[in-house]
Amino acid sequence: MKKLLLFTSVSLFLSCQSIKQFNEGLSQPIAVSKLQSDVDYSYKKLKQLHPKLYWYISKEKLDYKFDSLKKSIQKPMTGLAFYKELSQVVKTIGQGHLGIYPSLKKLSKKEQNLLKKKGKSPFVQLDFEFLDDKLIITKNRSRHDIKEMTEIVSINNESPSKLIKMYAARISSDGYNTTFYNRYLGKSFGMFYNLDKGKVHDSIQLLLKFEDKDSLFIIKRDTFGNNSKESKIKLSKKEVKEKNKFNSKYGYNKDTKTVTRELKFIENDSSTAIMTIKQFNNGDAIEFYKESFDKLADAKAKNLIIDLRNNPGGRLFEIGDLYGYLVNEPFVFIDNYEVVSRTSKLHVDYFKGGGPIVKFFKILGAPFFYTINFFKVRKEEDKFVFGTRFSKPKNPKPNNFKGKVYVLINGGSFSASSIISSNLKSSKRAFFVGEETGGAYNGTVAANMPLVQLPNSKVNLKIGLAVVSPFGKTDVVGRGIFPDKEIIPTIEDRKNKIDPELNWVLDDIRREKEVEELLKIKKTETDENTEKNH
Repeated sequence: MKKLLLFTSVSLFLSCQSIKQFNEGLSQPIAVSKLQSDVDYSYKKLKQLHPKLYWYISKEKLDYKFDSLKKSIQKPMTGLAFYKELSQVVKTIGQGHLGIYPSLKKLSKKEQNLLKKKGKSPFVQLDFEFLDDKLIITKNRSRHDIKEMTEIVSINNESPSKLIKMYAARISSDGYNTTFYNRYLGKSFGMFYNLDKGKVHDSIQLLLKFEDKDSLFIIKRDTFGNNSKESKIKLSKKEVKEKNKFNSKYGYNKDTKTVTRELKFIENDSSTAIMTIKQFNNGDAIEFYKESFDKLADAKAKNLIIDLRNNPGGRLFEIGDLYGYLVNEPFVFIDNYEVVSRTSKLHVDYFKGGGPIVKFFKILGAPFFYTINFFKVRKEEDKFVFGTRFSKPKNPKPNNFKGKVYVLINGGSFSASSIISSNLKSSKRAFFVGEETGGAYNGTVAANMPLVQLPNSKVNLKIGLAVVSPFGKTDVVGRGIFPDKEIIPTIEDRKNKIDPELNWVLDDIRREKEVEELLKIKKTETDENTEKNH
């Protein structure tokens, strides 16, 4: 027992020292030669792992950009400052999944627990949207009396629009698309603000635009809304099971207290339904889609509106499953994955996540995992590929929807939501309303995405290993799925709680109903006249 306690104490001490040393290094300027070495290392890893590095930029141009960055480093700088320079070069590759982030301060277990007791950080308490060159609060979960759709004039005395313009220079959309930036940066403003400053903020100062005058608010880390002091109703085992099943099926988010996916009938006769999907993640979506399409069949619904606005993507199996309910003939959903080499899949973060027991079994399974993934990759003409179940022909679901499908999209529709949209567009199965998607029509580079940390600056690169291409494609390179009817909402729409995209669809459905009624009346009159003549 004494030896165990001694071992635990020594391990804890070494861990704390390691964290302390790491954190101290973040603020230290790094030598020019080491930063230049990191430039070379980052490009080397990109060439080794990324299968479509020159999809939107030529090798000559990208070589020049990395070489120019290397030559421009003439004095030491911190890892954070280096990230701000390197990210502008990585951006030119034009791959939205290719992430680059500085390392932030690490916390010990004790510090993490103390922070947890203080509550949620300021940015978690607020949701944002960037519209008409203005950052607005779309959801307020803080203790402050701030109305939704309030404009932020400044944050810690800085202009939000100037900050977003600066952040946009450090991230990429897919290809040449531009609609992604404002949607993504508005929604993820807090994350990029923390990355820019190199720390997670415990408080922020907001100057908000009110009707009579601008008002100053200080949002601090807070336990407000955590329900920590509220008495919780004790549930029976059966009730707990039912609650967990519901939360999984609809993807309940305990932080925002909202569901990820839901189906609602919006006409009295149940002829029209809207399926809102905020992301293709979180819980048992398969059960949700089965239940939803059974409901649509029972109701004999004629119109289905699928809302994919600001859906950043998620699981391939989920969009493949959903697509099977929307078509009525056999289909191939995606092409085979394309990778750089036969060893590409060996770079996945296999040991990431899980406790000691999970890691133990992963160690046992590692030889099988790496062997299988090595031999799954095959040479096909001039490239390496491997198949998935969604690159093989599949049959539609027995209860597939046969009515009209509308899809709402915008620049925040990315990754998996763009893949399913590409197939729906190319098969002419859906009518699209909104704004060009942020994700490219012809696919993206994602799938497994290992994290590569640069040795000196500790800047992190998240690199996709495989090209994920939808079966349906377009000749227009580097752009997203274009809507059949373009509608861009404004701040005034938000303030007046108007949903212009959805309203247009509902009006279109009503117009079609009116035409159907007129045709029925005309047919009845024709039939009556025919009978009279006989």
